Formats: sequence, structure tokens, C-alpha cells
Amino acid sequence: MDFSRRAAIPAASPAFIGAVRTALTLLSLGLAGALSLLALGSVRMARKVVTPAVRVPDTRIMALDTSAQTITLSRTPDTELPGRYGLFTTGTSSYLKLGSVLAQDATSVKRKLLTEVGTDGHLGAEATFSGWYYIRPEELHLPYSPELIGSGVGPCPAWLFPASGGTSDVWVIQVHGRGTTRSECLRAVPVFQALGITSLLVSYRNDGEAPRSRSGTYTLGATEWRDVDAAVGFARRRGARRIILMGWSMGGAIALQLALNSAHRASIAGVILESPVIDWRVVLDYQARMLRVPAAVSGLAMGALQSEWATTVTGASTAIPFDRLDVVARADELRHPILILHSDDDGFVPSTASHDLVVARPDLVELQVFEVARHTKLWNYDQERWSSSIRSWLEARDLTNV
Repeated sequence: MDFSRRAAIPAASPAFIGAVRTALTLLSLGLAGALSLLALGSVRMARKVVTPAVRVPDTRIMALDTSAQTITLSRTPDTELPGRYGLFTTGTSSYLKLGSVLAQDATSVKRKLLTEVGTDGHLGAEATFSGWYYIRPEELHLPYSPELIGSGVGPCPAWLFPASGGTSDVWVIQVHGRGTTRSECLRAVPVFQALGITSLLVSYRNDGEAPRSRSGTYTLGATEWRDVDAAVGFARRRGARRIILMGWSMGGAIALQLALNSAHRASIAGVILESPVIDWRVVLDYQARMLRVPAAVSGLAMGALQSEWATTVTGASTAIPFDRLDVVARADELRHPILILHSDDDGFVPSTASHDLVVARPDLVELQVFEVARHTKLWNYDQERWSSSIRSWLEARDLTNV
């Protein structure tokens, strides 16, 4: 057999060559399109993380009975919770206080109204369930004064509730969470008031009450803590000698950054955290999974947020220092006793990092684990346990004036 001669290969037809070229072009376009969609999704996620949130409806009003003073809402993990809550509405009322669950089925929950709605009252169908309960300081029927606290971005409004005895060297500075205002903190004031502690409820840049920064975006605690640090200085000038920081959700991240970085650290006597963000990467990973965001998208979003070069597309004023915001990794730097109140079924900020911080610093950190209560609704779900946990922790550290 003659191996020197090769079998002739038929020449490809022009049609076949054209088909291959078309297929390769479509493949490259598909890959480029996929990459483009991936990048777009990452940018949208990154922007959402740092953009101040607005209140969005999360339930529907299915029935309103003004004679029985009851309201029926579409059933969600929040609207079915036992306890006292609030409801942002539209129509003749903008906010209603809600009492206990009276009846429920697979799709609806009937609750008692604690705010009276007149027989001529009417409400829009869409509403937002809330753990705030109180929205105005007057509702507490306690003496208070509006204050302005000078900060690097301008005067930040605050509410000052003096201790029941008139003077107190123990103050608590309360820091609200992402997408909320200082009204979120009102329900905690009576607990501290009963212990002779002055309460200062503060605002911070870009929260809708305090001045806006140049970018108008959050840095997730990396810069907001400076506005609260100004409030610590304000408290010290007014006679505070021992200061307790209390942070709710993202306010917990802010309080922890303040405790780690403030020049007033020596005046801080303790930190109380309600449903706190302790490591943003844990929170963002969890929320991405809940929203079924592909890991590649969330990974790119996190990478963009912590990169200075990407601030022009993310909208952030600066790169987000996730390593610096990870307090579990920085646990050795902590110097103040910390009380954490967190529900294991939080639904928004997982309690994983709270548990991890206890393991890392059992000498400083105490964790009160709740169940069922969900995110920042522990007071609403079990007010007595929530209040007694704070009271016992403060008394054990001699942080009261009674």
C-alpha cells in the first residue's frame, strides 16, 4: 500500500463555509451578550446596595371593618407575626397601629386595629408592614427636645429624651438602620427612661433627614459613623460620661465602626445591637441567594463595590471597605461589652455573624437568640423579654442611674 499518497478531501462548499462563519459570529455575539447581561446585573445590584432605600408596599389590605376595628392583610411572614406592629397606608390614614392576630388562613391575616379608623375612612390597597410602632416622639408622652448636631456634612436632626431624674451621666445614642429614620428607635426609649438613662436618637448622612453627601449614597457604615461620632461629642458636652451605643440593623454596623474608630472610645461603656449587620458580605450573599441572583452576578457586584475604579458605575462615593466592616475578622480589636439581640429567622440579616462574634469574643459579647421575631421586630414580638434582656445587661454592668 502506498502511504505517500493521501486521500483527497472534498472542497467545502461556499454554503457550508458561510454557515460556519454565521455560527461562529452568533456564538461570539451570544458570549458577548451574556457577558454584557452579567455586567449589567452586577452594576444594578451594586447600585441597589449603596442607594438609600425607599419604602415599598409589601402587603395588601384585603378588608377593613370600621365597626369591629379590624383589618385584613395578605399573608406574609411578617403580617402573620404575633405582637404589636404598624402599617404604612395611603388614604385617610398614613399610619396605623396593629394589634394581635384574630384570624388567618392560607392567604390572609385579620388583625385588631389599635388606631381607630372612622366609619368614613378609606385606605388604598397597597401597604407596608412595619416594626416601628411609634412614628412621632409625642406618642411616647415623655419630655423631649429637637436638636441639631453638627457633623462633617452639616447639621443632623436628633431627638433628645432627658432622663426621668432630669440629669444623668449615662446616655444611650440610638442609630437607626438602612432605609429607615430615627423613628425606628422610639420604641426603645421607655426602657432606658425607666433606668434613668438619657436617650439621643440621631440621624446620619443620606437617611432622608440628615444632609445629603455629595454622592447621596451609603458607605454601609464606613463614613456614616462619623456623624454619630459627632453625636457622642454632643452628648459629652451636655454632661454624658458613660455612653451606650445602640444600633439597629445597618445602625449596628455604624455603631461597631464607631466603637472601633472613635476618638471618644474611652467614653463608650457598651454597645447594644438589634438585628445587626456585623459582616456585610454575609448579608449580601444571603440576600443574593434569597433573590436567586446568580453567584457570578453577586460576586462581580461585591468586587465592583470594593474597587475604587468602579465608583463611577456603582454610584458609591468611595470603595466599600468590606474587610474593615467585617467585625468578626476584627474581633480582637473590640474593647467594649456588647449585647446582641437577634432572631435566627431574621429573614433579611442572617444571625450567622452574630453567632460567630460570640465565638470570637465570648469575654465581651452576649447574644440573646430569638425565634419567629424576624428582622428588627423583636420588641414587637416579645416586648417583655426584649426589655428585660436590655435591663439585666445594663444593671449587671452598673450602667443605670436608679
